[in-house]
Amino acid sequence: MLKLHILGIAGTFMGGVAALARELGHEVEGSDQAVYPPMSTQLETLGIALRQGYLPDNISADCESIVVGNALSRGNPAVEQVLDDGRAYTSGAQWLSQHVLPGRDTLAVAGTHGKTTTTTILTFLLEAAGRAPGFLIGGVAEDFGASARIGSGREFVVEADEYDTAFFDKRSKFVHYRPLVAILNNLEYDHADIFPDVASIQRQFHHLVRTVPRRGRLIVNGEDRHLAQVLEMGCWTPVETFGLDVAASVTAQPFNWTARLLVDDGSAFVVIHDGVELGELRWSLLGRHNVMNALASLACAHAVGVDVAAVLPAFAAFRSVKRRMEVIGASAGITIYDDFAHHPTAIATTLAGLRARVGDARIVVAMEPRSNSMRLGAHADALAPSLDGADVVVFLHRPELAWDAGKVVAGLRGEGVTASDADALLAALGERVRAGDHVVFMSNGGFDGAPRRFLAQLTG
Repeated sequence: MLKLHILGIAGTFMGGVAALARELGHEVEGSDQAVYPPMSTQLETLGIALRQGYLPDNISADCESIVVGNALSRGNPAVEQVLDDGRAYTSGAQWLSQHVLPGRDTLAVAGTHGKTTTTTILTFLLEAAGRAPGFLIGGVAEDFGASARIGSGREFVVEADEYDTAFFDKRSKFVHYRPLVAILNNLEYDHADIFPDVASIQRQFHHLVRTVPRRGRLIVNGEDRHLAQVLEMGCWTPVETFGLDVAASVTAQPFNWTARLLVDDGSAFVVIHDGVELGELRWSLLGRHNVMNALASLACAHAVGVDVAAVLPAFAAFRSVKRRMEVIGASAGITIYDDFAHHPTAIATTLAGLRARVGDARIVVAMEPRSNSMRLGAHADALAPSLDGADVVVFLHRPELAWDAGKVVAGLRGEGVTASDADALLAALGERVRAGDHVVFMSNGGFDGAPRRFLAQLTG
């Protein structure tokens, strides 16, 4: 067994790597610039020592390998010291491919949106089928209480990110995984700090396609033209499609016409595979996008031999992932949600699902543009339209934001206001909310603890 230091350990992926390494018996420590829940809570529960900041002295002298997260670049003090000292180092994706995936049937979930939720659904289905899968999810799965485990079964489910691997390996992380089955959930422009255009992302997805064996399966969103173009570059593996508005291998429909509203909010539908109705699916998740995530997961489970009809009843108990429209509490008649939002498409579909559930009740959004693409302004033009489902938006416009959030606020359908910091945002929310409102905090970062601070503020 080895002693590892993980640089960037509080990230969702690297935190999962840390949990797997600990389960395999390695001694694990790590450091990060910003440590916040839910990953910090998971790591502390595992007894993994966390050190704040990328100081060279934070890496113990007796560590035998350094696992480097992709958030760290040349010039980082810890990285420079590791290189100067000639210490052994690797990436998180490479470590996973060498120490966990050999001998397993890897099921990889790729896509611009829905990776975390779809990975969690697939893992949950395999567990319901008695497969005891291993997994690495980019979030803490409520039904497992963790983001990763080795598992005792044949399958290992991994959230397959197209973001680059490390400062020394600029390929997408997912090229390391060599999956038997790959879900291609969707493909849009994102990661503006890495990719200049959609075509460059498509090339990386095609690298993934090239690694899937002919005995495996590609589970592909049949509605996505960018993915169709990826397959046109070459495909050597059987393809199964899923979708709602196109002819697809796996699809869904309302289970009866009087229940039309149920499928409109995504909470109930009939699953159809190759024209055969398999049964009803009822669950707590909302939105068309989550219906698509469920269909992709079911198709993948079927590809590895799961009796899909037999596991449909299990969806009723599915609890999803922390920070995916997670209800963190209610007070004074106001319900508060925490959502890991990072792209206009995901924002729009999430709000559409909530609107179908809450009807005419007001939806209030607190938005932090924190992802690299958001901060660079790559999605600025699409942001206001994506928030059409909200009645009120309080936009966190930190001084370091490189573009004018005022233009976004001016383009909103409903009321909009900017705030310069989390304290001002909470004050602005407090002035605007009223009983019956649904308040959604949207950020892919810690948001300075704003959702729970607002709940405490309401509770008083």
